[in-house]
Amino acid sequence: MSIFIIAEIGINHNGNIEIAKELIDVAVNAGCNAVKFQKRTIEIVYSKEELDKLRESPWGTTNREQKMGLEFGLEEYKEIGRYCKEKKIEWFASAWDIESLKFLKQLNLKYNKVASAMIVDTKFLREIASEKKHTFISTGMCELATIDRVVELFREKECPYELLHCISTYPLSIEDVNLNCIHTLRQRYNCKVGYSGHEVGLGISVAAAALGITSLERHITLSRAMYGSDQAASVEPKGVIDLVNTVRNVEKAMGDGKVSMNHKEIPISKKLRAHILHYE
Repeated sequence: MSIFIIAEIGINHNGNIEIAKELIDVAVNAGCNAVKFQKRTIEIVYSKEELDKLRESPWGTTNREQKMGLEFGLEEYKEIGRYCKEKKIEWFASAWDIESLKFLKQLNLKYNKVASAMIVDTKFLREIASEKKHTFISTGMCELATIDRVVELFREKECPYELLHCISTYPLSIEDVNLNCIHTLRQRYNCKVGYSGHEVGLGISVAAAALGITSLERHITLSRAMYGSDQAASVEPKGVIDLVNTVRNVEKAMGDGKVSMNHKEIPISKKLRAHILHYE
């Protein structure tokens, strides 16, 4: 099965539907399987004290103005749905609260996503699992006991799921990646395991592909110099193309693991072994 490549737009659109469409185009042109956004109910996810803090941004001078400026409403998401359908690419979003999950239900999306921050909210997880959509679950900031509980819940609800190995630092340092967790998760839970990366560069994601991941999620951006907290850990357009092409080549190169003479080797064998009368 081919690796399902998710281009995480998140909030890198900066509240601008045209930038969102440009990012969708980047994903389509590179050959990604899906784009993903994020949805928050600002007054639920953040406290009044946090929202009232001073913060300079393109939308004003408080955290509230910045957070509100980054959020899309129903009309924007309907337009995203229309545009993705036109461009023939799947799209979905990670909800950060139950109200946002209810909001996304209106859009009839094929997939759900549990962000690492939300993996400890049992009530939220039950709501997602009750929808029985294939759910990508990021495991950043988790101990095994936490993942145990989530897996048990999704199995109990008979909701299809996929774990994503993830380290929640932005950007992610190479020494912290710990790709061998992919093996650990696969062996412990006997399920599909993907990788959600926040590192700079492409090499780690390509290495993850060679470890047999079933999905790969990377943030994308038009430019890492753009405003936004996720831009620095994101992949620019040329990098997205290079990533997808390299991952697909890795998939082809992995083969089936059976040791035998390749039929293309037969004439070479006859030529190079012609001086040998017989094999021992």
